Amino acid sequence: MKHSPSRRHFFKNTGAVSAAAVLGSTASLSAWGASSNAALLSSAKQVNLTATQALAAMTAGTLTATAYVTTLIARAKSVSDLNGMIFINETGALAAAKQVDADRAAGKKLGALAGLPFVIKDNINTKGMHTTGGTSSLRDFQPTKNAPSVQKLLDAGAIILGKSNLHEWAFGITSTNFTLGIDPISKAANRAGKNPYDTSRIPGGSSGGTAIAVATRFAPVGLGTDTGGSTRVPASFCGIAGFRPSVGDGAGKGRRYADGVNDALPISTTRDTVGPMGRTVADIALLDAVITGGAVPTAKALKGLRIGLPAAFWTGLDDSVKFVAEAAKKKLADAGVVFVDGDLTGIMELNGSISFPIALHEPVAAIPAYLSANNAPVKTVAAVIAGLASPDVQGAFGAIAGDVFGPAPGGNGAYAAAMVPGTGGRAMLQKLYKDYFAAQGVECVLFPTTLLAAPKIDAAKGSDKLSYTVGGVEQKAKDTFGTCIRNTDPCTNAGIPSLSIPAGLTAGGLPVGMEIDGPLGSDTNLLAIGMGIEAVWGALAAPKV
Repeated sequence: MKHSPSRRHFFKNTGAVSAAAVLGSTASLSAWGASSNAALLSSAKQVNLTATQALAAMTAGTLTATAYVTTLIARAKSVSDLNGMIFINETGALAAAKQVDADRAAGKKLGALAGLPFVIKDNINTKGMHTTGGTSSLRDFQPTKNAPSVQKLLDAGAIILGKSNLHEWAFGITSTNFTLGIDPISKAANRAGKNPYDTSRIPGGSSGGTAIAVATRFAPVGLGTDTGGSTRVPASFCGIAGFRPSVGDGAGKGRRYADGVNDALPISTTRDTVGPMGRTVADIALLDAVITGGAVPTAKALKGLRIGLPAAFWTGLDDSVKFVAEAAKKKLADAGVVFVDGDLTGIMELNGSISFPIALHEPVAAIPAYLSANNAPVKTVAAVIAGLASPDVQGAFGAIAGDVFGPAPGGNGAYAAAMVPGTGGRAMLQKLYKDYFAAQGVECVLFPTTLLAAPKIDAAKGSDKLSYTVGGVEQKAKDTFGTCIRNTDPCTNAGIPSLSIPAGLTAGGLPVGMEIDGPLGSDTNLLAIGMGIEAVWGALAAPKV
């Protein structure tokens, strides 16, 4: 696929400068033909702006926050059949935009994100609007505080456009949600999120609504959450970028974003994190810098950069995904990347031994603690189960209620064994990664985010079996959940940072994402590498919605 020169020009010229330089000049506006003396941008141009471009346009005076929010809300309403949103904050967003414009006109000092609209996955705490988790038991739940990540963005002048749809309680990979009546937008019997590149297919999950919003161009950026792949799988399926920051070493060190009972509806205290999603890595890096208080990185030079290619993550790829992945890899090699073929031997088996014990035991305590601390209308796992509507989520919560992995009577102690400091399965997984990065001398690893492109929606069960082709041989009756998270899951248990970057489209027009994972705490460097990579790969064509 060919990419326009202007898009490549944008990546090369804005990807390698700081946020202050981008937002303080009009140089980046040349990518789409605006200047400080131009008339206000048309709505058609507004929806195609990245976050960095939109902020530059507002600084230059070629776009007002009010016009931008008005355009994006209209765009969101026009594609509401994709089921991307649970709530559109129309009145609040327009009021906030008008205030930004008034403050700008008055010459007041503005935050780094002044006037930038963003969407928030509806399991992340928001003061002043509901946080439903996409489930009926929380349809009237309204936290008293914003999640720390949300508050940091608001303090920098960003504007909440609304709350995005998700897999019920974020406990799935499809974003096919069977819950009814939690939103004023859709009254469909099945609120399946739809992939904007092919509406018969899933957007991925559980942050599918945020991915839909960003890919469909009614939000430049948004927040999701990630436990096993929930920012990166939908990013891959919908042709955008998704970031999972470091979550730490289990001893309170290395967590990138704030966490705790005032953050988001929990699944696993070890694995959960909020993560930004955007059309470009540069936009994600900007949000990450605001949330963490750090500096925005510059794009990293790729010549001589050593990147690992662990074979365990490259096996079993659908043929169409493998074709795109190999082409993307070749582009990086041509740009000077040095690939290292050392494998992470035994990683899938080790990860498999601890993944479900962690994810299905920790909610036993985490969910009641969150519900109680936030004065939710329900207080127990049993009450949550009673309100579930999605069949696959009901099954997952059945395992939680039985606590088959925990140290409680009747459990097999798998969770306790996984979490033993130094010698447990999680510690061994972390050591495997740490030793690999050191021994191979690589700054990150690269592989396809998912084994296949977006599967078809299962309107009856939400998530069932799927088929795809590997080496010309059809793989039948594969588990959707396990297949989709195979490559995204190991890093979540190790706590290391991970980034999915759009790499291209299959012959059938479906997006393919490539993931890079780095050592614990290397988030800024990983984002810099991602910015360098996206400059080589270019941008995907927008979905024709």
